[in-house]
Amino acid sequence: MKRVLFTILIMLFFAGTSYADRIRCASTTSTQNSGLFEYLLPFFEKEAGVKVDVVAVGTGAAFKIGMRGDADVLLVHAKTEELRLVNEGYFVDRHDVMYNDFVILGPVDDPAGLRGIRSAPIAFSLINKRGTVFVSRGDNSGTHKKEMSIWKTLDMDPRWNKWYLEVGQGMAKAIRIASEKRAYILADRGTWLAINDSDDLGMEVLVEGDRILFNQYGVMIVNPERHGHVKYDDARKFVDFLISEKGQGLVASFRNKQGKQLFYPNAGK
Repeated sequence: MKRVLFTILIMLFFAGTSYADRIRCASTTSTQNSGLFEYLLPFFEKEAGVKVDVVAVGTGAAFKIGMRGDADVLLVHAKTEELRLVNEGYFVDRHDVMYNDFVILGPVDDPAGLRGIRSAPIAFSLINKRGTVFVSRGDNSGTHKKEMSIWKTLDMDPRWNKWYLEVGQGMAKAIRIASEKRAYILADRGTWLAINDSDDLGMEVLVEGDRILFNQYGVMIVNPERHGHVKYDDARKFVDFLISEKGQGLVASFRNKQGKQLFYPNAGK
């Protein structure tokens, strides 16, 4: 009898330390490719006892996953659309979490002559004028949305040009394709710093610092009133962790192998 009771107690102990609760987070390829989730999630999962399963897709695809109720929480980077979808009742409890910026990458020999230019629209206009290859994610991601907003300032649609290549890939793969094609590409700095740690891609940052290249990330929960199966309480724990002093400190301390900061916390600012 004592052995049976001991066995039951052991089973209860391990059941208590396992992830009985799981949530699904739809997020961007940039947060995954940069290694941020691999760094952050163990801290949250140990503290909350909640396992986070990440689905890394473009922001547009993440929106659709959440709107269908196929996720509990989203961490994405298209603030204007995030706020619109909150107002339309698809998501709740949205918060700014962190930011970095977009940069324009290109071959080291810079055939379009972008090096030193501070304006992203001017850089895009030179790419168009000189017909140098430009790789676009073409996947309705946050990066793709930002890229199209820059073309829009020039009142042009580049998709009809031979030099414009839509690849329908995540950020890391798209950067590697641009490297192979000796092309230009708009990328988030976090992914670039992460993959440039280990790969000699023959590319460099040519355009940066334009205010239009600001890249805000936000977290929000799928509205449980639309989808009753959403694990709101556990998703709220994740949101609270990201915007807490501890979570924001972890975001700030996340570095690539070269010691460079990839994201900057700004919850509540």
